[in-house]
Amino acid sequence: MDQPIHPFSELFAQLGLPADESSIRQFIASHAPLRSDIDLADAPFWTESQAVFLKEEKLEDADWAELVDQLNLALRG
Repeated sequence: MDQPIHPFSELFAQLGLPADESSIRQFIASHAPLRSDIDLADAPFWTESQAVFLKEEKLEDADWAELVDQLNLALRG
């Protein structure tokens, strides 16, 4: 069974954030660059539920793991 493919914007919607292209760009611009010694889920701008979601998806290599990796890279740039 193939894993579903989600667009990057759906990750933002899943996190309860505005998911339009302009809002995504603004979010990344306002929070990047994330220091290399901080795990993505431990960044201070997440709510507790957002942080839990990011940790769980990464640990479980779940549906959203690839997009979480993409978000991590975008915030490190």
